Amino acid sequence: MIDAPPRSAWLVLLGGLVGFLASLTLTVERIRLYTDAGYQPSCSINPILSCGTVMAKPQAAVFFDLPNPLFGVIGFAVVGTLGVLAVAGVRMPRWIWGGLWVGTLAGVGFICWLIFQSLYRINALCPYCMVVWAIITPLLAALTQILWGGSRGPLGVLAEWRWTVVAVYFAIVLLLVFLRFQDYWLSLI
Repeated sequence: MIDAPPRSAWLVLLGGLVGFLASLTLTVERIRLYTDAGYQPSCSINPILSCGTVMAKPQAAVFFDLPNPLFGVIGFAVVGTLGVLAVAGVRMPRWIWGGLWVGTLAGVGFICWLIFQSLYRINALCPYCMVVWAIITPLLAALTQILWGGSRGPLGVLAEWRWTVVAVYFAIVLLLVFLRFQDYWLSLI
């Protein structure tokens, strides 16, 4: 049984809530777009920040032809539920945290693929998707701390350096976004 450190527990709870709200909002926007062809999504701000453009592409429904945000709603509901339990001080078996860690790691991989698709295939950014991009690695860092914080060996080193990994992830994503759309960003100055 694992007792989650309070900071990590709160991060899991907040990450689950924010991810859930972003996924739910995007799901509602997508449903409204499909039921009303003239609907302009609230997250379609300009030619670059345009979730309507992203939602119209095949990459927006990768598994079983279901919209990707539905999987976010389900996944982040689980994360939020476990976060509530952790904040309440409920000790859970290692396999539950391990399963959530593996699922979150798979989510990071999927998000990285979606980032590539957004930048180099779709040529547009979805603001709600970017919220999920921003949540997923800190969530993985919190779960890494819960599972291996204070451990010895490679997993302990990973837990110790988790925030450095998160910072590098953010730096790379921000650099890629800037470089991909630098003409647009510089035209705003």
